[in-house]
Amino acid sequence: MGRHFEEYEAGQIIETPRRTIVDSDIWAFAGLTADFNPLHTDDIFAAENHFGDRVTHGPMLIGMAFGLGARAGMFDGTALGLLGIEWSFTAPVRPGDTVHALWHVKSTRATSKGQTGVIEFEVHIVKQDGVTAQIGKPKILFKLRHPKPNAV
Repeated sequence: MGRHFEEYEAGQIIETPRRTIVDSDIWAFAGLTADFNPLHTDDIFAAENHFGDRVTHGPMLIGMAFGLGARAGMFDGTALGLLGIEWSFTAPVRPGDTVHALWHVKSTRATSKGQTGVIEFEVHIVKQDGVTAQIGKPKILFKLRHPKPNAV
């Protein structure tokens, strides 16, 4: 079970496990999204362009940040919905890079009905060399462990 709203407080940082990006991740994401941009799928094209070699799809890492958060025990059964998201891409991630996510709790607010709470995070996806590759700001609705009785 994931963490309930009451288990988060502003200033808290949750560090996820690490994960190495492999070629099959990129190909699976390309197949799922139909994004076969040669920057992700063609070694020769990518070598001749901006990054000098293939890079992962940026949105793939957004999904991985949430998956890593789930592995850290944050969401399963307690996160009710993603309410909004803002994301920046600051450095490329390549096959063979190992990443983890740092989930910074920026603010918490219980909703007026007393059943749920909203948490705003700042997420940093960090590579093995300490470089931050992406920064996101999701807002997520969570269950309260102790909801108000008879709240609708």
